[in-house]
Amino acid sequence: MKVKSTLIATAISALILSGCSRGTDNTAEQNTMTSAESTVTQTATDNPAKVSQETIKQTKQMFEDFFQEHLSRSPEFKTFLGIKEDYDKWNDLSQQFAEETLTINKRQLAELKTIDPEKLDSATRLSLRLAKRNLEQDIEGYKWRHHGYPVNQMYATHTSAASLLISQHRIDNASDARAYISRLNGLPEYFSQLEEKLRENAKAGTIVPKFAFPYAISDAKNLISGVPFGGDTDSPLLADFKGKVEKLDIAVEEKKALVDQATAALKNRVKPAYEKLIAYLQQLEKDATTDDGAWKLADGEDFYNFRLGVYTTTDMTADEIHQIGLKEVARIHEEMREIMKKVGFKGTLQEFFEFMRTDKQFYYPTSEEGKAAYLKKATAIINTMKGKLDQLFITKPKADLDVRAVEPFREQSAGKAFYQRPAPDGSRPGIYYANLYNMEDMPTYQMEALAYHEGIPGHHMQLSIAQELPDIPKFRKYGSYTAYTEGWGLYSELVPKELGFYEDPYSDFGRLAMELWRAGRLVVDTGIHSKRWTREDAINYLVENTPNPKGDVVKAIERYIVLPGQATAYKIGMLKIVELREKAKSALGEKFDVRAFHDTILANGAVPLDVLEELVDDWVAEVKAQQ
Repeated sequence: MKVKSTLIATAISALILSGCSRGTDNTAEQNTMTSAESTVTQTATDNPAKVSQETIKQTKQMFEDFFQEHLSRSPEFKTFLGIKEDYDKWNDLSQQFAEETLTINKRQLAELKTIDPEKLDSATRLSLRLAKRNLEQDIEGYKWRHHGYPVNQMYATHTSAASLLISQHRIDNASDARAYISRLNGLPEYFSQLEEKLRENAKAGTIVPKFAFPYAISDAKNLISGVPFGGDTDSPLLADFKGKVEKLDIAVEEKKALVDQATAALKNRVKPAYEKLIAYLQQLEKDATTDDGAWKLADGEDFYNFRLGVYTTTDMTADEIHQIGLKEVARIHEEMREIMKKVGFKGTLQEFFEFMRTDKQFYYPTSEEGKAAYLKKATAIINTMKGKLDQLFITKPKADLDVRAVEPFREQSAGKAFYQRPAPDGSRPGIYYANLYNMEDMPTYQMEALAYHEGIPGHHMQLSIAQELPDIPKFRKYGSYTAYTEGWGLYSELVPKELGFYEDPYSDFGRLAMELWRAGRLVVDTGIHSKRWTREDAINYLVENTPNPKGDVVKAIERYIVLPGQATAYKIGMLKIVELREKAKSALGEKFDVRAFHDTILANGAVPLDVLEELVDDWVAEVKAQQ
């Protein structure tokens, strides 16, 4: 693969949706982290005669200073990191702030370009290379600042604000509670900036497709339903605040006063803020169309190509990606037909899909008991995999992992499953969220693959290890490249198969179904945004070519529409990781150690795919040199 530019590690807003905790085996972790550090630093490209320890020190300090400069401008990212500074504030969404950020990025890039790479050791040189690429792409991306959808059914400012308060704003004392109340009181101004951003986007011709509005409006209404707005049960924010304050070791009178202040903020500030936003969204909805692809936007083809480069970290064209998707779909269909033979199913593949969609044996009931059973089983799957990690990994994360259902206030619009990284200070574990709103969208035969992807050995391993690495700069600890991250997640669905998991043929079919889903994404994402497929065209393709339920398909297609290019990263990343593993196996023969290969992949943090290939090639060369 040829490589273009990389995902923006300094784009703070993209990181706020993530979240971390420590495990118990500290001694083992110290040992494995030494291994991780050596993976980062051992290459044969240093020139000792030119390397300057002073330049290395200055460069590392520059990375830290630049990271802190961006961090100082993001109260929400501070909260994600567990830093209680600006704990009462929201991010600045204004155009002026965006322009200031561009100026900062240009200045930082100019300073990085003054550094002589030959004076650096290999690890710092790699960080310099990534830092420059990240900033270059951030600067390039500024011209597309009006092409995004800040309010959509997947990620919306008005729901992420509530999610941050509920999931990330800890209340350890009365001061934290007052900061929470201040954030509630600050929502009108925050949403006014959001509304202005939506207006500017609309002027540029960017309005989210019509289907997204009911979801966004419904989520907003859910957040102002219940006490103190009406009804019999507490609203999501009041319930969260009361639950956190109740645990404080303070006088009962002070707890009551804090709850009263929060209640007043909810009634007098939060409710009007959401109502005003809802009114604007209802007005904006009248101008929305049913054209779904990025092609409808100003310079839409160039924008989509940019997003493909961001998400895949390659310069592959939409047509190339589309063709890869078609070939992968055909290959996986053949493997599924082998499963059909194993279970004795008589009929066509499409008839088998219908059987898997509808047979009650594959679904828990949509009831509290059914949801609890799903979470219990998903937890058991992850716990079993934990016992096998020594066979696959040298480096393992300290952070623990929880399995939770998506919160009710956002479950109707949220995706099928997702992962929130742990808080770096150990105050919050990694979380695998399963969306149990409609259990017919969560078949049991996909449980294993989902748990492996979102939890262990998937996102939890990769993201937790990355932010626990001792010798890489923070912009790399918390940065991300979607092809790498999601490629690892999809690769992690395959690895357990090689350990003997997926013993049930139906579960193995579920693994293939999940891979087929990602292969289909290559087809429909490029179909929608490049080939001008309609929403219905894309839905029909996945219904005909995958076993996923219709509701699952509709939600997925709507996701791909509002996140152009993102869905292509999974399969492109996985294919590269598998390609690199097979290449290393062929080169090393009996010397190939899958644990060392996984360390090479994970213990350098997230990197673009071309850099990943270089790291693997260096590791192979190093192992060969030791023979």
